[in-house]
This record gives sequence, C-alpha cells and structure tokens, in this order.
Amino acid sequence: MSDHVRYGLYLPPFGPLGDPAALVDLAVRAEAAGWDGVFLWDHVVPAMPPIADTWTTLAAMAQATSRVLLGPMVTPPSRRRPWVLARQAATVARLSRGRLILGTGIGSDETGDFSRFGDPSSPGALSSRTDEALEIVRAMWAGKAVDHRGPHYQVSLDAADPEPYRIPVWTGSTTRHPRVLERAAASDGIFPDPGPQPPSPSPSALASLVAQVRPADRPYDVAVSGNASPAWEDPSGVNLAALAEAGMTWWMESLIHFDPLELSLTVVDAGPPRIGG
Repeated sequence: MSDHVRYGLYLPPFGPLGDPAALVDLAVRAEAAGWDGVFLWDHVVPAMPPIADTWTTLAAMAQATSRVLLGPMVTPPSRRRPWVLARQAATVARLSRGRLILGTGIGSDETGDFSRFGDPSSPGALSSRTDEALEIVRAMWAGKAVDHRGPHYQVSLDAADPEPYRIPVWTGSTTRHPRVLERAAASDGIFPDPGPQPPSPSPSALASLVAQVRPADRPYDVAVSGNASPAWEDPSGVNLAALAEAGMTWWMESLIHFDPLELSLTVVDAGPPRIGG
C-alpha cells in the first residue's frame, strides 16, 4: 500500500503565507523537492492577515509548475455561486493541463466567512447548498443543458462542449454525519480534515472511515493531514506506514499560519517524509 501514497502540502494562504508571490515560489520549490501536490485553504476572512485569494493563486501556480497537482482544500460551494466555481475550476484545470483536484466541504464560520456577510451559516443550510451546487457544477463540466430550479439556485444553460480534463472532487469531512458520508462516497476521495490543529486520525479510525465510504468499483483517494516531516523541530511521529495500510493514498504535510515562512520553506525544501525513508 505504501507504494501508492502521494505527498502534498496543505496550507492557509494567509498570515506568513498570505503573499501570493511567496505561494507561487513555494509551489515551484515543492515541485523541485519532489512533492506531488500543493493544496490551499479557501477563506474570505483570515485568521491572521494578510490573505491571498485561493483561486487566483492556484492559477498562478498552474502556470509556474508542470507536475504537481493543485487545488483548494477545501472550498465551500455553499459560499460560492456554483456557476462561478465551475468556471474557476475548469480554468485552473486547463491552465494546469488536468492537474486540478477540487476539494469541497460545507464550510466553516470560524472566522466569519459566512456571518460577516449575512450568509446562512448553520450546518443544515450549508449542507443543502453544497449538494445543490455540486449538482450544477458537475452538469456544467459535462456540457449538459441545465434547467435547474432548486431551493437555492436557478440555472438555465444550453448544452456545450464538455471540459477537456476530468476534475476529481474530494469531500472534506470533520464529522461522520450520514449525509457527509453519502456525499463522500459519491465523490472521488475523502479528506478527514482535523481542522487547523493536527493530530491525524489513528489508523484504526481511518480504516473504519474508509470502509464506510470507499467504493469497490473505482479508484478512490483518502487524504490525511498532519506533521511528519523530519524538518520540524519537534516531529509528531505519525505512523505513515500504518495509515497507508489503513487506506491512506495522500499524506498532506500541514503548514500553519502561525509558523514563520522560513520554517515552512525549510519543510518544503526537505521534500516529502517518505514511508520507510
């Protein structure tokens, strides 16, 4: 199983990492150091200013790199117009020649991303909007004619050419609510997001989750975040081999906004913490 694990960087585009030029440089360095992906949080209100727009930054990263996978991890469709999200994702997919992964979640109001702008912020409302938005996004990517009249969105579009690159959709989850598990099982992967502070899930907890959502008839990614790089002053000692055995396909090394930029770049330049390495 460890041969199938890929390694990404997972970071907020704010605080010390809030300069978009620094983030593009980080992506270039990550590619050179052997990382497989670079993934950005997506917020409007930062926990620590300044903040960079995730989608604009991903487009710049796509132009500056050639191999690493890119994506928001996660973006809340409940906070975006689904037709705008569909076009943003399709544009980055084209710029990167198919290297985009769309990480999605219902969103969090921890810093006021919803309530500060008068948007609904209850989990039930966000969940309903997320499901409806993803239905529209997928239909637009497929080039289908859309005549949608839902509780949250109304869309009328003629059929068009489908997008040239398939865009995998992952589901971010902080709970095991049945609706979240159903959404995850219908997607291309799951990211059991622990929030800004690891620890990672235990191998047994991860195996239990994977058994609930992984389909038997198609590939499926399982991403886990935490700190395993030996470049940290105090590595957490995560058992990557056990997590891989439990079903992990992506390890996401978490860079946090209260860490100095220099420390984050040291972790990036050190390369992935390979299993058995």
